[in-house]
Amino acid sequence: MSSSVLSPAARLRSLKPDWLRDPKVWRTEVLGGLVVALALIPEAISFSIIAGVDPAIGLFASFTMAVTIAIVGGRPAMISAATGAVALVIAPLNREHGFGHLVAAVILAGVFQILLGALGVAKLMRFVPRSVMVGFVNSLAILIFMAQVPEIRDSPWPVYPLMAAGLALMVFFPKVTTVIPAPLVSIVILTVITVAAGIAVPTVGDTGELPSSLPVPGLPDVPFTLDTLTTVAPYALAMALVGLMESLMTAKLVDDITDTHSSKTRESIGQGVANIVTGFFGGMGGCAMIGQTMINVRVSGARTRLSTFLAGAFLMVLCIAFGPIVSDIPMAALVAVMVMVSVATFDWHSIAPRTLKRMPAGEITVMVVTVACVVATHNLAIGVVVGSITAMVVFAKRVAHLAEVTAVTDPDSGAVVYRVTGELFFASSNDLVGRFDYATDADKVVIDLSAAHVWDASSVAALDAIETKYVQRGKTVEIIGLNEPSARIHESLSGELTGSH
Repeated sequence: MSSSVLSPAARLRSLKPDWLRDPKVWRTEVLGGLVVALALIPEAISFSIIAGVDPAIGLFASFTMAVTIAIVGGRPAMISAATGAVALVIAPLNREHGFGHLVAAVILAGVFQILLGALGVAKLMRFVPRSVMVGFVNSLAILIFMAQVPEIRDSPWPVYPLMAAGLALMVFFPKVTTVIPAPLVSIVILTVITVAAGIAVPTVGDTGELPSSLPVPGLPDVPFTLDTLTTVAPYALAMALVGLMESLMTAKLVDDITDTHSSKTRESIGQGVANIVTGFFGGMGGCAMIGQTMINVRVSGARTRLSTFLAGAFLMVLCIAFGPIVSDIPMAALVAVMVMVSVATFDWHSIAPRTLKRMPAGEITVMVVTVACVVATHNLAIGVVVGSITAMVVFAKRVAHLAEVTAVTDPDSGAVVYRVTGELFFASSNDLVGRFDYATDADKVVIDLSAAHVWDASSVAALDAIETKYVQRGKTVEIIGLNEPSARIHESLSGELTGSH
């Protein structure tokens, strides 16, 4: 039935989002948001400590980022909040110039992200190969696991059985029912056990004091001068780039998991808007949170913007209305959740012996380099950039070997015909000049490029050099078979790349 013959009530129902039309979806989104909110609290507090600000600043940032991105972002169900990557970038600014400059940098970073989004920076994602994406996912899983190690090192002995119990609950509870997310069940049961039995273990309350009121909007406490702008701009640009890189990679990962497409341009601009809003509310800024996104999408099964919005809303409700209860949650319960997330996130198929045996060595190298860089620097953006550059070098080396030159003599004219096959660019054209026999060839030489493609100035320069070497020996050269794009670049650059001597 076409929409033109639908009744007004039916049209209204069709416009409703899934979570309003389907109670099951609504329940999944609500519970997913609640689990994420619980997992966000200790993370936001720890990132606040990294940035050198009060724990409330990180919690406020997580609240405003999640709520704003749920409305303006391009990837439904993705969680944005205060993150460690952003905290590391802006920590020196806060340490050297104070909190006011940090807030100003967050706002300016948001402006940069909007500009970069409008300029189409999201299109660069298509240059990230699959091997880098696999390395990104695996290094993310390793970082999530490594982040939990300090929480269990030198801890009271009850922490370890509590963690084991939490992991067991998350493995076996879904076999009973999936109506309630297993992480939520695990957190509730372990909290009840520790409180009821009076077990002394580290709790959420030990990581920092929870806020007791909502954030209030205001302007950053800095002089609005050119000097302030030049001070915060480098940090703001670094934050914008790191935040966009992590957010776009996470969005692509969620696209793959959910088998859906999202607007990366809208996500880029949305991240900027969310950071501007966060800055005006005195938050430390942020970007997509990969671990919490995996909890929401992969573990809880959330798929809509509602879970993202509620993650932020529940975060403030839990802190303000249920602060004492939340403070009693044992860190062992949340550590168990994150360990489970790291195991679920890791692409185990990518390191299976059967996969490694079939995978080209270059692809394995790119994956390993990406993982090594991320784990060494604790910066996902650096790993992705280095991995992508490595992939380009591997690709260029592989393609360069595909350029072949074969020579035959035309029996009718006596001319030597060189047939060039493959892609001609800087890597493959460098040794092209040495593939011709200038001294013994006939007086007429034909270079057939009908099975080749000229990509850049290096290739044109190589063809010019070949022609010059023959002319110096009194021989003529004819280049034939150029396709239209190759002919265009050859015509515009030939003879123009070297000065006259």
